[in-house]
Amino acid sequence: MAARLDFWFDYTCPYAYIASTQVRKLAQRMGAALVWQPMLLGGVFRANDTPQNLSEVLIAPKLAHNERDFARWAELFGVRLHKPHAHPMRSVEALRATIATGLDPHVIEGFFRAYWILGRAPSDPATIRDVVQAAGHSPDGVLAHIATAEVKDDLRRRTDRAIALGIFGAPSFVVDENELSWGQDRMNFVAGARVDDVLPPIVRAPGVSRTLDLYWDFSSPYAYFGATQAEALAARTGAKLTWRPMFLGGLFKTIGQSNVPLATWSAAKQRYTAKDMERWAAYYGVPFRWPSRFPMNTIKAMRCQLALEGGPASSAAAFRDATFRAFWGDDRDISDDAVLRELLAGAGADADTVLARTQTPEIKQALIDATQQAAARGVFGAPTWVVGGSELFWGQDRMPLVERALVREVAP
Repeated sequence: MAARLDFWFDYTCPYAYIASTQVRKLAQRMGAALVWQPMLLGGVFRANDTPQNLSEVLIAPKLAHNERDFARWAELFGVRLHKPHAHPMRSVEALRATIATGLDPHVIEGFFRAYWILGRAPSDPATIRDVVQAAGHSPDGVLAHIATAEVKDDLRRRTDRAIALGIFGAPSFVVDENELSWGQDRMNFVAGARVDDVLPPIVRAPGVSRTLDLYWDFSSPYAYFGATQAEALAARTGAKLTWRPMFLGGLFKTIGQSNVPLATWSAAKQRYTAKDMERWAAYYGVPFRWPSRFPMNTIKAMRCQLALEGGPASSAAAFRDATFRAFWGDDRDISDDAVLRELLAGAGADADTVLARTQTPEIKQALIDATQQAAARGVFGAPTWVVGGSELFWGQDRMPLVERALVREVAP
């Protein structure tokens, strides 16, 4: 049982807003005291060399996905959300007003509502007046207090504390001032629970059957995690699963993405991501260790996969699973012919024939075509799930949303 749960937030983040509607229930589940922790997200971004407005630097397909993504999470939790046209808006005075009112949860709720439902500028004096007055505070007193050095320094200290804890974004949860989790999609790790235990229950419509395409490459650790769960997901939902191999490096080049996105992240985010991968591996019960050869050139392994696609399905599946595990579980060099020979033989394939086919124009073109098709469908990373031929989800951590999309009555 945890003693304390700190919830770090800024009003400018839609995911922080969504999480704020769930965090009290989360703390109750844990038996922990909830501590609201306002921070200035812009200050956190500056400390981590993160652009102040992410929408200005994200590639178009990722930006479009993010817009759909936070709308899906809001819908999942039954939360009203409307992104303001002026987003992101200045929040510093609203955060100071939150401190000046003693971290009153009614004030916090009021500012989130003003921003994400009413579209009001949270730091506008009129907004501050309305929010704090509705919560039972003196508007004049609060407006005077937020101009003092005491409140300004308090917000600055909190933001510095967030940075020292390794926080790089919102929302962030810190359990007992030690264990950090980032994002509303990590609440199960915060609570030490299964994912579905912290989400609304799945409502299954009778007789629903949809297709599920999974775009993947051996080079992605999260594609590895997703691959270990995909068949079970399809079985639970009755979906027709189609594996869609692609070359992630070629996709990134096509859409203008950095070849190794992780290398562009802040040191704090990289450290957190390493811990996050270990958590997911433990959660799924699969072997994992960070490979000594990263990034890995997977082009030959992906060509092997395509060369197997026309043969027995069991060989293609066995090679895929074994190769994922060889790279992400056993730290083997899956670009090496000797390793590929062993993996192919273990999958019941003729290794010499398959490796020879990887050098043919037919297989080379097949991988190019598969990658271009992925780009045309809006894929920008791995794993990517496409439900019913059109509804795209990115990341193995979006499987709860994928599952609900597969079984609901009507697709949006």
